[in-house]
Amino acid sequence: MIIIFLIQLIGFKEPYDYRISDFSSINVSKNVDKHIVKLLQLQAITKKFNDFNALNKIDFSINQGEIVGLVGPNGAGKTTLFNIISGRLKPSSGNIRFEGKKITGLKPHRICRLGISRTFQSSRPFIKMTALNNILAGHLFGKGFHLRTRPEDVQMARQLMEVVGIPHKAETLAEDLTLSEKRRLDLARALATRPKLLLLDEVAAGFSPVLVKQAVQLIHRVRERGVTLLIIDHFLTLSLKVSDRLLVLDHGEKIAEGPPNQVMKNREVGRAYLGLQHQKT
Repeated sequence: MIIIFLIQLIGFKEPYDYRISDFSSINVSKNVDKHIVKLLQLQAITKKFNDFNALNKIDFSINQGEIVGLVGPNGAGKTTLFNIISGRLKPSSGNIRFEGKKITGLKPHRICRLGISRTFQSSRPFIKMTALNNILAGHLFGKGFHLRTRPEDVQMARQLMEVVGIPHKAETLAEDLTLSEKRRLDLARALATRPKLLLLDEVAAGFSPVLVKQAVQLIHRVRERGVTLLIIDHFLTLSLKVSDRLLVLDHGEKIAEGPPNQVMKNREVGRAYLGLQHQKT
């Protein structure tokens, strides 16, 4: 009840238009702007749990406008890395910079308000709230909220429902949505915080080929809105289709980084990620 009450009060400082043209008008380019701007930088990020090294001196950066796929086998450290970037965990050592500012160790709500939002591998809606109110809840951790209700707040939420393809589910309780619809709702709620960088955790896990194709279109729509994306994709069903670069982790180590077609030819990636063995010559 407290959450619902707060949602009725919440609002943006200024209207924000999330509408976008139809899929047919999208012309997505995988070329990053000539003037490269480093949005996120990780420097020697290490995370230890007692004597276990979950991550070991991870270095990488994401340029503004990129889509980067974060891949690797189970236990590689992908979700741990997401948790560190989003502030759920503190690194044992190393630094994180976002737009040139050090954000290492900041609380999740502060990182969110700086412009980094995320989804989770397991969908986490407020199941007793409608889909529309779930999206409005994103205001609570978004940028520029204040205690005032305006019609454009609801309009914004409805526009986001159109962007993710569930405009007809506005008054449906989250618990009554399908898996695909819940994942779309998670994405809409994350977008409601107005992120510059969006971390997507297994957004297409368990999807049929048809739903994966829809997810590819959806990712393109999000990038067309100027959002940079880092995507965890264990089974490569999505990242190979949308990513500019892949970052491969194995046992907490970065073992490869680069364009998807090059990374997938890497022997170490084949052995660690795909379970391939050395071929006899």
